[in-house]
Amino acid sequence: MRKTLAEVAEIVKGKIVGERTLVITGFSSIDRAKEGDIAFLSHRKYLPMARETKASALLVPLNIEVPSKSVIQTANPSLAFAQIMAVCVNKRSPSGNKGIHKTAIIAKDANIGKNVSIGPYTVIENKVKIGNNTVIYSGCYVGPETTIGEDCLIYPHITLREAVSIGNRVIIHSGTVIGSDGFGFESVDGVHQKIPQMGTVVIEDDVEIGANVTIDRARMDKTIIGKGTKIDNLVQIAHNVVIGENCIIVSQVGISGSTTIGKGSVLAGQVGIVGHIEIGEGSIIYAKSGISKSLPPLSKVFGYPAQPLNEFKKVHANIQRLPQYIKTIQQLNKRVEDLEKKLKV
Repeated sequence: MRKTLAEVAEIVKGKIVGERTLVITGFSSIDRAKEGDIAFLSHRKYLPMARETKASALLVPLNIEVPSKSVIQTANPSLAFAQIMAVCVNKRSPSGNKGIHKTAIIAKDANIGKNVSIGPYTVIENKVKIGNNTVIYSGCYVGPETTIGEDCLIYPHITLREAVSIGNRVIIHSGTVIGSDGFGFESVDGVHQKIPQMGTVVIEDDVEIGANVTIDRARMDKTIIGKGTKIDNLVQIAHNVVIGENCIIVSQVGISGSTTIGKGSVLAGQVGIVGHIEIGEGSIIYAKSGISKSLPPLSKVFGYPAQPLNEFKKVHANIQRLPQYIKTIQQLNKRVEDLEKKLKV
């Protein structure tokens, strides 16, 4: 990257306060920036860091200036930073080269779109469809009849099992498995008999899936990840789960089978959810919570078992005061004993 501050500001339609011809050569966080970098300031509380940073320029909220620094004022500096990176950083393709590597194994009846990159030792099975401009890195497996949309980015060592559907502009990080069998067994006379998992997985447009995520295929019908949902690393999504649009699912979440997550919901780290329940739209489930029953829309819950957030805060505050309460109870018991002794006299 090598752009003037004026060129950078044009990308995000921001207002420059400072030197327009300043040359920007890189990106960094505000605390690790060096000369030539641009960083961003998301809140006024970080102004002391902004004054000390070695960054040549900063993206800042509207109406904020930093003495001795050139800045670009914008409504959302974090978003603007991401937009600038998206424009200025070149997309990578397998081994740095576009096209299909000679060691890739591709079935004759696979339908490969235009400008597709497929890396070394990737296997593309029968009747697979891959949309235009999609990049598949090395060592991936794409099972029979699976469909991958346009402009997708499939990082190394990903398994897409048979008849899975991946939408457009989907990003999947290394080690993820989509379409593995759901955990379905019927116990007969103490023996666990496997139930065939005959359904599929549908990943809708603009989803991003982190590393080492597992999304099980449905027993019948579909496991669905809704449009725009973002999934962190090490998440387990069981068979027949339906996740709505634009959800956030953070690391180490486990969602049991046939549960529905309403659109716009947030599941923080290590949340566990039982099967066959419904989480209402726009709900927020805080870290390490255990959900054992359905929640209405716009719920905010915390704890195990989960409680409404405000209720949990009250209970937790009282728990913190237990030593004080115990001391008070002991003092009251002593006073009662003393009064009883006097009354007996």
